[in-house]
Amino acid sequence: MSDRVFGGDVRRRSAGMGRARRGLAAGAAFGALAGCTVGPKFAPPTPPPATTWHDPSVRTEARVTPRSNPDPQWWQNFADPELDRLMQRAIAGNLDLQQAVLRVMESRQQVAVARAAGLPSLNGQAEYTREQLGLKGILDSQGAYSGLNSLADKNSKLNQYQSGLGNTTATDGTQLLNKLSGPINLFQYGLDASWELDLFGRVRRSVEQARAQSAAQVEATNDALVMLESDVARAYMQLRGAQALTASQQANITEAQDSLQLTQIRQLHGLATGLDVEQARTQLSDTQRSLPGYESQAQQAINQLNVLVGQPPGTLDAELVPPAALPAVPQVVGVGLPSTLARRRPDIREAEAQLHAATANVGVAVAGFYPDVSLTGSLGLRAIDASYLTNWASHFYTLGPSVSLPIFQGGRLRANLKLARAQEEAAALQYRGTVLNALREVEDALVAYRTDRAALAKLQETVNSAQITLSLARSRYADGVDTFIQVLDAQRTLTSARQQSVQTELTLTDDVVALYRALGGGWEEEKQK
Repeated sequence: MSDRVFGGDVRRRSAGMGRARRGLAAGAAFGALAGCTVGPKFAPPTPPPATTWHDPSVRTEARVTPRSNPDPQWWQNFADPELDRLMQRAIAGNLDLQQAVLRVMESRQQVAVARAAGLPSLNGQAEYTREQLGLKGILDSQGAYSGLNSLADKNSKLNQYQSGLGNTTATDGTQLLNKLSGPINLFQYGLDASWELDLFGRVRRSVEQARAQSAAQVEATNDALVMLESDVARAYMQLRGAQALTASQQANITEAQDSLQLTQIRQLHGLATGLDVEQARTQLSDTQRSLPGYESQAQQAINQLNVLVGQPPGTLDAELVPPAALPAVPQVVGVGLPSTLARRRPDIREAEAQLHAATANVGVAVAGFYPDVSLTGSLGLRAIDASYLTNWASHFYTLGPSVSLPIFQGGRLRANLKLARAQEEAAALQYRGTVLNALREVEDALVAYRTDRAALAKLQETVNSAQITLSLARSRYADGVDTFIQVLDAQRTLTSARQQSVQTELTLTDDVVALYRALGGGWEEEKQK
């Protein structure tokens, strides 16, 4: 007997251990499924290889060096305190930049929304309804209503007889049946809960996509900051350039006035004709004609700076209308290596984040082919009399898993997957195009900087030569050796050379700003705070 009992106990233990092992295996399989995330895994793309810049200025000149990256606060290299103040005000007050910051906040809330889809949800609910269940019709259709009434009447009479009272206090089954078949009030309150288990990673891919889109918006804001800084610098250079052109033209007007005075003096002494005087006066008027245009350029630049710092036109007039010199270009510009450009330019980083989001979206589309498994439950109290809503006997509950498996969707899931893959391929091409365009912009800026710097050096030589030529022409005209035509020609050459020299100097500063903008510097510190 003991052996059989012992043997049975062993068998029961073995069976229990087998069930335990099967339970552990099922739990392990469930855990593996819970960690499963379908769809492609994102890998950061590799930028096109470029070991050095193509422009020869990087290799042959000391003004451009790849040994250092661009200064994050590159505008300070112009050594202009007014430009520094304007930059700080623009970063703090620009309306477009503030909108970009708000879009970053919106994108971060989208991440929270996506993450919430993978968490349990709990809802409270309360309900009152008046219902007609149609019970009498159901019983009549089955021929049971009259039979139940007869049975209820017999039961009522039996209760009265057994009580020996013969009164109407006994339970009337007919009235109870009529109550159940008539309209009733239904009161209910409780809690509903649900939790999507996300076995195949649909929610996780959605969160990954939202995070990538948020990162893309952050980089878009950084790019907006880089654009703003370059726009402020360009507008300020345009202002000082217009003021420099005005000053240069004033010098040309002085030269023209001297020529007019010379012809008038010679006419008084009978050494010049009225034609010389009128030619000199025409030259003076033609030189003076350019001044209003330079004044317009200066005021328009001031108006643009007002808007860039988030102020109405006229706010900065008292500060910027007094003329100042055009800032000198930095002695050395650090451009870094091409391999660092993809990590520094915000638009490239934004394109990479958009590619990440598109890749995650493919995972979302793939997860649509797999079942959705959720745990749902509810707990509450329900009664046809409100006074019973506090009685635990009125409670109800439901609890269990639910599985939804797509069987036929009319091709929607397959079309979504194809669409997501096409968007991923387009994002990859967009990333590559953004990198190539960034390399081109830097090379273009380097070419412009090198050639305009060489042109400025030649123009400065031309201005010096034209000044000497005009001085000699006036001396020869005063001595009666040459006609006034030589003076006019020399004066026109000097006027043109001066203005071209100032304009080229302005263009050169603009080239430096464009180079810094192409290099993507200026966002590394969170200056918008």
